[in-house]
Amino acid sequence: MKRVVIGLLGSTLDRGFQVDRWDRWRPTVSLFQHEDLLIDRFELLVEKPFHKIANRVVEDIALVSPETEVRINEIRFGRDPWDLADVYGALYDWARAYAFDRENEEYLIHITTGTHIAQITLFLLNEAGFLPGRLIQTSPPRGGRRPADHGPGRYQTIDLDLSRYDALSTRFARDYEETTDFLKSGIATRSADFNRLIERIEQVALRSKAPILLTGPTGAGKSQLARRIYELRCQRGGLDGEMVEVNCATLTGDTAASALFGHLKGSFTGAQKNRPGLLRQAHKGLLFLDEIGELGLDEQAMLLRALEDKTFLPVGADSPVKSDFQLIAGTNRELGKAVADGRFREDLMARIHLWTFELPALADRREDIAPNLDYELRRFEESEGRRVSFNKEAKQAFLSFAESPDTPWRGNFRDFNAAITRMATLAERGRIRGVDVGEEIERLRMSWRRPESAREDAVDLTEVLGGEAVAGMDSFDRVQLAHVVAVCRSHKTASAAGRALFSESRKKRKVANDADRLRKYLAKWGLSFADLEGD
Repeated sequence: MKRVVIGLLGSTLDRGFQVDRWDRWRPTVSLFQHEDLLIDRFELLVEKPFHKIANRVVEDIALVSPETEVRINEIRFGRDPWDLADVYGALYDWARAYAFDRENEEYLIHITTGTHIAQITLFLLNEAGFLPGRLIQTSPPRGGRRPADHGPGRYQTIDLDLSRYDALSTRFARDYEETTDFLKSGIATRSADFNRLIERIEQVALRSKAPILLTGPTGAGKSQLARRIYELRCQRGGLDGEMVEVNCATLTGDTAASALFGHLKGSFTGAQKNRPGLLRQAHKGLLFLDEIGELGLDEQAMLLRALEDKTFLPVGADSPVKSDFQLIAGTNRELGKAVADGRFREDLMARIHLWTFELPALADRREDIAPNLDYELRRFEESEGRRVSFNKEAKQAFLSFAESPDTPWRGNFRDFNAAITRMATLAERGRIRGVDVGEEIERLRMSWRRPESAREDAVDLTEVLGGEAVAGMDSFDRVQLAHVVAVCRSHKTASAAGRALFSESRKKRKVANDADRLRKYLAKWGLSFADLEGD
């Protein structure tokens, strides 16, 4: 393959018209004085005022490397060669117009000459793939000695394809795994969907300061994930302040604005001293507003201003105060419906909706129950200073119950954590036995019991299909369809409902498409999942 070098003229280092120019090291000319570096073509990038220097450089290259073809390419950097936008634009345009022939030519980009801005630009264009090939850097003989006596100096090539550097690739992969593992609290989760979700959250947490909205049912782990995001941002230098966490459902009446935004002494009855407020407390840190849908409309408007302007007015104040914080909001409500009902501001929704992540219910990631069981035992040991473990039969019995599609886990991880804590506390000599598991299973079932005898009994098929259609159904079909409708109403997606309905038969299939199976069944009755979604 032909070797092609692309390089900028060094208007100072490459200068020289007298005979003694050969006593000085000139980076561009030195490229062609290395016996082990044969160059077939040289693309010399030159600004218009320096054509005279360029012509002398071309003549000198012809003396030391007559076999090299040299082409002069005029570059216009604009008025300021230190302006990154101008320099990048000029070199980018040149690279886009150049006819690279990667099959027959290899390219080296010389980054020793030009301003620092130009060198940085060449680096960026190479890393982005617009200037393909490797970088080459030259340096003079050691101690500033005369090239005529001590050779042309040294050169070194650099390949920015990091995938070729095994040690770096391994390190980056390890750091990436450690970061996502950190957000999962060290739990070796098995759910592919959940792991992908955490990967996305990790990318956003490290790259964006915009608000993050965490949705999902109560107990799905929104608060814990918010704390892990905060700790990750602190480790990576993104936040200097503290994390302030508040459940908006506890902010009611006149005290809501005071708690969030603070107040001045005497601004209302009972305001006996100044109060800074939670937003000011979160300055340079993170504010986690759980159940943000419970905020009143007035507080929503004040929060919107604080997000957009980084300022807000404490209650009773005439002058705004500043607070620069990152917001993570949590909700188990459908905020879109709240907007439609006029209970949540549409402009605030637009502001916090840029990065929205839905945390699945525990019932939708049953494959993660076993690793979470080990995690909860470790947490109990850390908090209580007492190590507890299951015996083999007890662990199998609990996992069989916990992973069963019939186990609702209504409180999600709150129920799960409470169950482990109770069994660990009552365990004799630090061992959870079968009797402990049996008692806990009964305790959970009692807590989940509802006044209605069964979910299917609460389903009125006449509201779904109409009285005439139901009257023409067999009793078998009525019972089956009522169960399917009840399951659909208790899950947010067709995939989740499908997994619950086909949990056993899906194990025997090479490819499980539960949502498609559910859609086909519903289509038999002229229904879709959207027709049955719960409130």
